[in-house]
Amino acid sequence: MGREHRVRDIAVQAGLSETTVDRVLSGRAGVSARARRQVEQAMLDLDRQATQVRLGGRTLVIDLVMQAPSRFSWAVRTALEAALPGLRPAVLRARFDLSETASAAELIATLEKVRKRGSQGLILKAPDEPEVVEAVDKLVAAGIPVVTLVTDLPGSRRLAYVGIDNRSAGATAAYFLTQWLGDDPGSVLVTLSRGSFRGEEEREMGFRSTLRKLSPGRAVVELAETDGLDTTIHGQALAALTADPTINAVYSIGGGNRAIVQAFADLERPYRCFVAHDLDADNLALLRSGALSVVLNHDLPTDLHRACQHLLHAHRLLPNVPGTPSNLHPITPYNVP
Repeated sequence: MGREHRVRDIAVQAGLSETTVDRVLSGRAGVSARARRQVEQAMLDLDRQATQVRLGGRTLVIDLVMQAPSRFSWAVRTALEAALPGLRPAVLRARFDLSETASAAELIATLEKVRKRGSQGLILKAPDEPEVVEAVDKLVAAGIPVVTLVTDLPGSRRLAYVGIDNRSAGATAAYFLTQWLGDDPGSVLVTLSRGSFRGEEEREMGFRSTLRKLSPGRAVVELAETDGLDTTIHGQALAALTADPTINAVYSIGGGNRAIVQAFADLERPYRCFVAHDLDADNLALLRSGALSVVLNHDLPTDLHRACQHLLHAHRLLPNVPGTPSNLHPITPYNVP
């Protein structure tokens, strides 16, 4: 392996000792395959954050831990790495632990690993479960500030929440959907990745309450615990469409939209309206093809910049950061940025 980065930087990035990193770089025996993978990934991360590595001054190493489909977690990762060079007065570098599916025990083990190796801050997307809240509180007690992203853990000692007003987002989805459907009959398919994500729960609550006002009596068919993965949601969507032939609209809270569109196509069923969240690569392609009606998007680079500012504030490097929700941007095929 090359020596473009200092052993110390690689060790911090990988969460390993300098001795272990040196053994890997030197090709010596006695190193696990997992450690080798961690070193390789750390070097890739440092390559991607090369500007941050070269800058002088105080350096804070932060962690991004997310449970989300890879299409979204990679969009967040890209947004965070884009935000890093513009942050001052300290230099921030980021480490990543991104998973599509994880049990509460696995997620808690990841948070415990962060606590034990140390961190100057954590940006976290995780389900609102008691064990996760307890793990976050342990991190804060250890002096690691935590900022929740997209979905909140309000019962924890987290420093701040960064993201949209999810209840308002759900209400906005109901408004768009009823404008498209008008007085035409039909049920709405609502999909979530996990009910334990507070942000998704709030979107659903906002959607249902507003739908009851704007279109009383319109039925909602819910699919939950899909993890937002195409492989999981396709079969569930097929079953729901077969069971209810009146479904003609979709509000996708948790993703897996390619699979939902495919389920309609498999049954040769049309739909009138499809409202989704987040302009990731999948949704961008679906929007441009006309498969999605509107995407409710929030500015991830701005969100990640603000999350980092909260962490800088926790280290007394910035004054207080406003805690207002992020703006929600409806994107149609005609105003794609």
